[in-house]
Amino acid sequence: MTITSARPLERPADRTPWIAAALVACVVVTFVASIAIGAVSLSVADVLSAIGSRFSSQPLTADETLNAAVVWDLRLARVLSGIIVGASLATCGAAMQGLFGNPLADPGIVGVSSGASLGAIMVVVLQISTFGIWTLPVGAFLAGTGTTFIIYALARPGQEGGDNSKLLLVGIAVNAIGGAFAGFLTYMATAEQLQSLTFWSMGSLSSARWITVAISVPPTILGIGLLYRWARPLDLLALGERQARHLGVDVKFLRRKLIFVTALLVAAAVSFNGTIGFVGLVVPHLFRLMIGPAHRLLIPFCAAGGALLVMLADLAARTLDPPSEIPIGVIMGSLGGPFFLWMIYRSRKFGITPT
Repeated sequence: MTITSARPLERPADRTPWIAAALVACVVVTFVASIAIGAVSLSVADVLSAIGSRFSSQPLTADETLNAAVVWDLRLARVLSGIIVGASLATCGAAMQGLFGNPLADPGIVGVSSGASLGAIMVVVLQISTFGIWTLPVGAFLAGTGTTFIIYALARPGQEGGDNSKLLLVGIAVNAIGGAFAGFLTYMATAEQLQSLTFWSMGSLSSARWITVAISVPPTILGIGLLYRWARPLDLLALGERQARHLGVDVKFLRRKLIFVTALLVAAAVSFNGTIGFVGLVVPHLFRLMIGPAHRLLIPFCAAGGALLVMLADLAARTLDPPSEIPIGVIMGSLGGPFFLWMIYRSRKFGITPT
């Protein structure tokens, strides 16, 4: 028998920098491709030239004027909206999973998106205009906040973490109630409102304008920045409420802050673009597998990964059936549904809870 000398255990190389580099490259490539590909195809040089034309005083040719109009008036605001939606929903999903101590927590599954959407539908159908152009996001935010408090009160995790079945049952009930009220409001809607609400309820970036981008950017940046700042308390909360308290975390105050910020992010995502599901489930789960559960890394990776996923879904929605447009919610549902089933299969096969 040959005896080999024992070697000290070596720590595996950290793959995080390589994953970060690949993620940034994919985001940049997809960003340019989303602007270039469409009914009017543009080259990369055309895209860069059109973007730079707004900052140049040089006169433009007819082709350059057309390219600039396509980029600035049609596509750039839409792509930026996709980035906002993806980053908001993905980071919101990561935070909710930490808040509930449950890897299945997602704004769409547990009903937060349904509540925020109901608030936006009420604003549209009842023609509320108290806050001017801010009325729609304010309505979505208020409804989303109330819904999140209700969900947390009913599915609050215990000292040992969350209960998957309890959270899912609460989510089913909240989605059903929200859907019933939304259906009643849709029944009351005019023909013009009905056409808009039908397409909006399936999720779409077609209504993206520079004004909607300007409204959505501040709450998105604020929400993601706050979640990143609370990364360590979120890590401690994952140990359980009692352990987090012993380590100096004000759990009650942290829960309220997280509920407020997650509702803010969901409102920024759904106010103008409708319900887009599964982003907050798929992206955090994949990055937890790749880089681990530390929220200091998970929050920025989820923001970039969510932006990438929604940009790809929107690109597919615009190009799979031209000149028609497939609702982006249909694209995400076709991806997120099988992924959700795979998570359940994986947990049953290996006897573990999805992480």
